[in-house]
Parts: sequence; structure tokens; C-alpha cells
Amino acid sequence: MRLYFIRHAQSENNHLWDQTGSNKGRSEDPQLTEIGRQQAKILAEFLRQAGPGSAPEARDAHNREGFGLTHLYTSPMVRAVETGLMVARALGLPLTVWRDLHEGGGIYLDDEETGLPVGLPGKPRRFFEETYPDLVLTDELKPEGWWNRPFEERPERAVRAQRVLTELLQRHGGTHDRVAFFSHGGFYNWFVNIVLKRPGPEGIWFVFNNVAITRIDFNEEWIDFVYQNRVNFLPPELVT
Repeated sequence: MRLYFIRHAQSENNHLWDQTGSNKGRSEDPQLTEIGRQQAKILAEFLRQAGPGSAPEARDAHNREGFGLTHLYTSPMVRAVETGLMVARALGLPLTVWRDLHEGGGIYLDDEETGLPVGLPGKPRRFFEETYPDLVLTDELKPEGWWNRPFEERPERAVRAQRVLTELLQRHGGTHDRVAFFSHGGFYNWFVNIVLKRPGPEGIWFVFNNVAITRIDFNEEWIDFVYQNRVNFLPPELVT
């Protein structure tokens, strides 16, 4: 099984941080910027035009023969959904929500008085049904919102990353499936550290640009970390 972990395209919060270096005024669930939509479109064309993929037994470490994606999963956060749907539509594949791929912390905003993060409901199921009718929903997306809990603390993120890895291997381990995750830079670091059998990203942070691709091959006896933070398909002015 090959996993392609893909970060969402540039979001409004990413742009805010780039411009101000501050989270003041951030959205709890931002949309893509115009640059982000351009990035996602180019990503989709890259994954589509690269071809059907090499034979299952071929290593093709640079994906010269294509990607041949078979399964697409997305975080329920809007920026990931919007990115993943551009790819799904280009490839003619379904995009399924996987709740645990959300960004660290969950859906929250900082309290103006205390500065402490406060958990918020998240988008309700009806929002996804009406806004993204071709998105495959799961029972975890509730009518009252998919989050509805306090801010996710750091120890919880490690547990969630392990849970995602375990479920990924249960669903696709030992197969020739080629899986793509549309997720987030923070969660990526927790997930990669779990794959590397480290407790978390303390002391080591993997840079992960918008729409960057990381490929990890899960073989029967070992794991190949094939490449990380690949953005060579973007023009330089769109690398964020």
C-alpha cells in the first residue's frame, strides 16, 4: 500500500499568518484563498496527467509512471475538503471524509479575555450535504456539528495519529491500494512521528508546504519513506 499524504491548499488563515505573523482574526474553519484554489487546480492536473500509475510491483520512486490513486480521504475541515474535491473530480474518484484527519486542536477560537482556546461545534452535516453533494459522508458528521468538544490537547493528537495509522493498515495494509490523505501540516507532523515510532514532533518539525505531497510505502516487512514535501509541480510564485 502506498500512502500519499497531501496538505490542503493555502487557506485564509495561512494567508493571514503570512501577512501578519499573528493568529488574530483567524477563522475556526477557513476557506481557500484564490492562490489556494490555483494551487489545488494545479495539484489536480498533476495527479491526473501523470498517468494511471506503474504496475503494483514496480517501485517507481519518482512516480514517473503516474500515481494511480485508488482511494481518497479528507479531513472534514473546509480547506481540506475543497482541495480534495478538486482532485477527486479530476480523477473521477469518490472523496470520503475521515474525521480523524483534522488539524491539531480541532475546531476552536481563542477567547478574547483569557486567550485560551475554546472548542466550537464545527460544520453541521447539512452544510456538507448542501455545499458538497458529491462528498462521501460518514456517521461522524452530526446534525449539530462534527466537533462539539473542547480544544484537542497535544497528548490527544498522538493518540489520534496512532489511531489513524492503525485504521489505515486495517483498511489497506497488504494490498496494492494507493491512498491519498488530504489533511494538515500540524497533523502531518504527528502522523509522521508515529510512523517513525517517535512520541511526537517535539524537537523535529517537518516543513510541509500547501498542496505538498509526501509518499510513504507500507510493505509487508518494512516502510519506505520515499519522498517528503514535494511541490516541484507548482510554479515558484505559488509555493506557500
